[in-house]
Amino acid sequence: MSDTNSNSSSKDTLPPSDNETRTPPYGSVEPLDAGERYCINRIEIKPGEHMSTQMHYHRSEHWIVVSGTAKVICDGKETLVMQNQSTYVPMNTAHRVENPGVIPLVMIEVQNGEYLGDDDIIRFDD
Repeated sequence: MSDTNSNSSSKDTLPPSDNETRTPPYGSVEPLDAGERYCINRIEIKPGEHMSTQMHYHRSEHWIVVSGTAKVICDGKETLVMQNQSTYVPMNTAHRVENPGVIPLVMIEVQNGEYLGDDDIIRFDD
């Protein structure tokens, strides 16, 4: 008999429903790792697309651009974030990211907070 837990990976720490890549209209979100107070995702945004404007009461986010260019709107301030640069999104702050370029935008997102559930996402009309 084999022990099914002996070959577990870091992805086993994710809740089962969050363990798969999601494909929203703007691109994809691939969970990479998670723990009690953090979650790490690989996010890809297609050229000309964007995430909805949103806010979280219980988590902050740190985005690192791996390739492409991100147009980040955070608390009403617009910033271009280039490859190998990053930006921080505090809790309780309206934010959005767009891909103004012609190649896919790839980012690593680190969520950190006391609660990371999807029901803490407040979406605004875009």
